[in-house]
Amino acid sequence: MDMIASSLPPALQARLRAGPAPWLVTGAAGFIGSNLVEALLVLDQRVVGLDNFATGYLANLDEVRQRVGANAWARFHFVEGDIRNIDDCRTACTGIRHVLHQAALGSVPRSIEDPLTTHAVNAAGFVNMLAAARDAGAASFTYAASSSTYGDEPTLPKVEDRIGRPLSPYAATKLFNEIDAEVFSRCYGFKTIGLRYFNVFGPRQDPDGAYAAVIPQWIATMIRGDEVFINGDGSTSRDFCFIANAVQANLLAALAPDAHRDQVYNVAVGQRTSLNTLFDTLAVQLARHGMPYARRPTYRDFRAGDVLHSLADIRKAAQRLGYAPSHNLHDGLDAAMPWYLQSVCPRGSR
Repeated sequence: MDMIASSLPPALQARLRAGPAPWLVTGAAGFIGSNLVEALLVLDQRVVGLDNFATGYLANLDEVRQRVGANAWARFHFVEGDIRNIDDCRTACTGIRHVLHQAALGSVPRSIEDPLTTHAVNAAGFVNMLAAARDAGAASFTYAASSSTYGDEPTLPKVEDRIGRPLSPYAATKLFNEIDAEVFSRCYGFKTIGLRYFNVFGPRQDPDGAYAAVIPQWIATMIRGDEVFINGDGSTSRDFCFIANAVQANLLAALAPDAHRDQVYNVAVGQRTSLNTLFDTLAVQLARHGMPYARRPTYRDFRAGDVLHSLADIRKAAQRLGYAPSHNLHDGLDAAMPWYLQSVCPRGSR
């Protein structure tokens, strides 16, 4: 069985297999979206994927097709469209029971450089999806919220009901999502669940480009023998969350009882790792795979809009959704490293 699907709680696997349903995954060609599509197909569900390929890749869906096989792939239907277009949203939502809304423009730096596009996709596009799912009579709507919503709130660990002021346009759009979701519940009785992701990583996360996340970017840089840059002094810390944990949270949220909807939940591990420690951990991991990296990182100024420290309190998700992370940072890196090596290493270099 697929590694991510097999890491899900057995009771959740059994429940899904016993009741196949039509699901919509927006951002289906992206990192988190494609992993959700794969897990759902392995677990006998019917899946519609929506993506405009702004940040997703056809290669991600091709990899899913190869991994799940022809029979499972026959239960997948792809809609190339944009969440900024309400008609595309309505088309994708037709006949759908569960919506997993992952489509967004990520990255704090990108939002600072281009706040208009970030707002159009993340805020206006989100309302389009809410309206389309409501009108289609979807039974559940689970969306990708963000730990960036905590902003300048200094308390650690982060608890869902204590947030500060947003530090970037991206964070502001994610806060707008939570407000709009609450309004749709009050005005229309359409209850949703938001999942505040904390630094999700894993296979099919793009290692290249100006807005790449730190783990895939550093792994690719180290494999190629290039210089690793750390923004700040390296003490900045994050709660790194392997993709299998995010998939688990999405599926649990989609099937959660009504009493536990109209909420946001932290999705993380509840462990904090500094960037200096992360660098050393990645170097050890690569050395184990015969890819030693002997250089030390280069430090530069802190990046505008970044939160210095992030650590999640995951008790709410555990108590109400049954969320129990299957992978910590080290487990996740062990599981993901073969994919990074295969995807980043030039053919014949190992």
